[in-house]
Amino acid sequence: MAESKQVAGKDGVAQLSSFDPLSGDGGKPQSYYDEIKQRFADERDLRLNYRPEGTGQFNSNLEGTLEHFGKDSYNRDVKSRDALTDTVDVLFIGGGFSALLTTSQLRAVGVDSIRIVERGADVGGTWYWNRYPGAACDVVSYDYLPLLDEMDYVPKDRYAKATEIYEHCQAIAKKYDLYDLAVFQTTVTSTVWNDEEKLWHVKTDRGDHMKAKFVICANGPMSKPKLAKIDGIERFKGHSFHTSRWDYEYCGDDLSKLADKRVAIIGTGATAVQAIPGLGENAKELYVFQRTPSSIDIRNDWPTDPNWARKLQPGWQAKRRQRTIDGPQMTEKQKADRAKLSNEEKIQKQENANIDYMMWIHERIGEIVKDKETADALKPWYMFMCKRPCFHDEYLPTFNRPNVHLVDTQGKGVNEITEKGPVFDGKEYEVDLIIYATGFEVQKTGIYNQIVGQDDLEINDKYKDGIRTLFGVQSQGYPNMFIMAGYQASFQFNITDV
Repeated sequence: MAESKQVAGKDGVAQLSSFDPLSGDGGKPQSYYDEIKQRFADERDLRLNYRPEGTGQFNSNLEGTLEHFGKDSYNRDVKSRDALTDTVDVLFIGGGFSALLTTSQLRAVGVDSIRIVERGADVGGTWYWNRYPGAACDVVSYDYLPLLDEMDYVPKDRYAKATEIYEHCQAIAKKYDLYDLAVFQTTVTSTVWNDEEKLWHVKTDRGDHMKAKFVICANGPMSKPKLAKIDGIERFKGHSFHTSRWDYEYCGDDLSKLADKRVAIIGTGATAVQAIPGLGENAKELYVFQRTPSSIDIRNDWPTDPNWARKLQPGWQAKRRQRTIDGPQMTEKQKADRAKLSNEEKIQKQENANIDYMMWIHERIGEIVKDKETADALKPWYMFMCKRPCFHDEYLPTFNRPNVHLVDTQGKGVNEITEKGPVFDGKEYEVDLIIYATGFEVQKTGIYNQIVGQDDLEINDKYKDGIRTLFGVQSQGYPNMFIMAGYQASFQFNITDV
């Protein structure tokens, strides 16, 4: 059986292969790697030719007959309140990790007047919205969860589950008194700079007209769901939802209500990889519609050792994170050997090591998935990190279940949705439920929000000829505004030119 390419230091800090150019070529001729690189290029071009519109193939304007895909399925009743017209020192748009981490630092320096404005009904951001079955972080939780030292908390597992992360966010908000001025179930619709007052005017869909000295855009990269533009989505007569608006009322808390249901899930990215095992275990029939397969490494999860947790010293999380940032340390000899290589040699060797890793991914799929045709369809043909890498131990075995069927669209995607279900290559798949694992509107600075700075310049108009920022956090003409995510912050999965 293929062994994981993950490595961990003595303190459990995990690092993937860094594709060291000194690692050698495994005894294979360069022609072997060149042939695989050409296959990578062919598969890339195939998908680009099918979707020349790029991001235009998706729709995040979920209005009219598509409105239910964006509705909050966890708190359906909107609590009434009076409109706010007050002024605060700092206003956060969004209540996820960015807001929680930053507010803790602001509290430390004596800033009291802090407001979070959040579209959801609570803090948590990504972890408020993403509660689908199997949801968990895919970064080691001891590094990923914020403020563990400050909260005197150690996660229960190496990879924390979504429920635990959401509860951790709530605990942070309580510790730093963030609920006092927070407003939930509220969407910021415009943020406009007033040069005379030197204040930001912030309006919402609840009739608020607030003012703030500082505004921090902390809306995050995974909060607005999007759908692929598939003809007929609104015609489907069965039930449907987006993974980030999971309908447990329909499925049951343990998915037991799916026992007599035929289910289709569209998408095989990071969310689908976590959700599909539970669906396969509980649904009568599961059809997985794949356009491009994900790379699946071993998850290698385990419960936190209580003795290890008990011995942790103050500052332990910061030290762990620094070791991860520093990465593997080279000896003087390794540095000297690397210096002898030309840039072209370094790139070639790194690419070869990357290909070796991806071929190991292929080997693992072939060992686990029994049906050869299905196994071949699940093999990703691209460089590692071209798509978000996934780590899971139950995803691949799920395709050995007799009730689970992979519909590999070979880059084309679903052709249409009828009243009965998805159609691909002339075949209609009649189902009771369609789940859209089609991702999010990633990177937009103002997701639902029109941001207007000095000289009445809307931020997307400024960016139309190229993004210009200071350290990816501020942009000239938008005083006292800090941007925690967005294209300028460099979030690189699936972005080919940063």
